[in-house]
Amino acid sequence: MTEYGTLSVRHLTSIAELDRKDVDTIFALAKRVKAERYTFPKPLANQRLMLLFEKESLRTRVTFDVAMQDLGGSAIYIDQQDVRLGAREALKDVARNLSRWCHGIVARTYRHRTVLDLAKHAEIPVINGLTDFLHPCQGLTDFFTMTEVFGSVEGRTFAYVGDGNNTCHSLIHCAALLGCHIRVAGPEGYEPNSKVVNHAMRIAKETGSEVSILEDPQQAVDGADAVYTDVWASMGQEEETEERAERFSPYRVDSELMAAAKPGAIFLHCLPAHRGAEVTSDVIDSDCSKVLQNAENRLHVQKAILLLLMGQNPLG
Repeated sequence: MTEYGTLSVRHLTSIAELDRKDVDTIFALAKRVKAERYTFPKPLANQRLMLLFEKESLRTRVTFDVAMQDLGGSAIYIDQQDVRLGAREALKDVARNLSRWCHGIVARTYRHRTVLDLAKHAEIPVINGLTDFLHPCQGLTDFFTMTEVFGSVEGRTFAYVGDGNNTCHSLIHCAALLGCHIRVAGPEGYEPNSKVVNHAMRIAKETGSEVSILEDPQQAVDGADAVYTDVWASMGQEEETEERAERFSPYRVDSELMAAAKPGAIFLHCLPAHRGAEVTSDVIDSDCSKVLQNAENRLHVQKAILLLLMGQNPLG
């Protein structure tokens, strides 16, 4: 068994770099560590994870820190004020130095290129904790939660309503890979990246998935098994908040929109949520809402990722 377990990749920068076996392996291990959360061994004892964050965080920071503690290791948090990635020191030198002190890096950055450059020069695994382009740990968690609810996502319909942002991109990647139909609805000019969509459509031809980019939220949600939304203005887009609120108001997920989904459909949100904006309280607090289950699952999915990239695979 190699240091990187059974994944086909050394780093996790994008779901698009994974194959179906990788995702199945992550999900199987996440299911086990969740079931054995109080008795699971500590295979990452004496290992250190660097949390290198340019952006604010609650779920990503806490879940990776707790994950390392539960697995016997430790985490070190450094924000942009301390490291100033690419400004105070070349990324190449940051990556090489951290490789001598730590066993893995979680990078939460603005530019996606920053994570790619860290991965290029690091001698240890680099995990994308979020960039302006992708949010792979979130996307994997969302579909892991769906497998808990439905057993399988293959042939299911997933509706994403809102901005075609980083989370949306990772959801598209994962849906196509797992054979899940995905419909994305948002206003003109806020569609997901065309390269992401085109890549997913190529994968979808092999997996039987359907990828649809729409403008009508009702059309997207009609008969869907899961309905998902995210904030209308992401970190770094604060100056666009007022304009986006006007453009996205028809895309608010409320009880009326949820009623168009299939009976038994679930609601998901990556959080933080702006209640009354992209989602109403009666939806996010309803029985169909799985947002807290999903938030918890960030911990278990990321434990699986850490084990597969930094240690031996207990399933092996």
